[in-house]
Amino acid sequence: MQPKTSNILYWVFTVLFAGLMIFSSVGGIGPNEQTIDIFHKFLGYPIYFIQFLSWMKIAGSIAILLPLPRTLKEWAYAGLFFDLTGAVYSGIAASGKFDPQMLGMLMWIIPGVLSYYFWKKKPA
Repeated sequence: MQPKTSNILYWVFTVLFAGLMIFSSVGGIGPNEQTIDIFHKFLGYPIYFIQFLSWMKIAGSIAILLPLPRTLKEWAYAGLFFDLTGAVYSGIAASGKFDPQMLGMLMWIIPGVLSYYFWKKKPA
């Protein structure tokens, strides 16, 4: 694959991934009633933790978009993937079973994996 194509794919997947992560965090900043129902009442998270997760997802999303040192970007990607992995695990643990709707998380995970893959291919 040519470097130009690889760079375009990196930016497409990175903007998509960051956008999805920021979109998913907006309800938790406040947090609104729907977010409290899901995270606090269903999953059992404290309300202050919902806000913390939301702000960290926004910070991580911004970090993968900015030209930061590679180590900081690596940590940002790791944090975002920990968030997604934790979301899937929390959903399974709270319900006691795997719900096929959890496969919807792939909508968030796949662009993240592809963003990370093309970022690693970029020259240092």
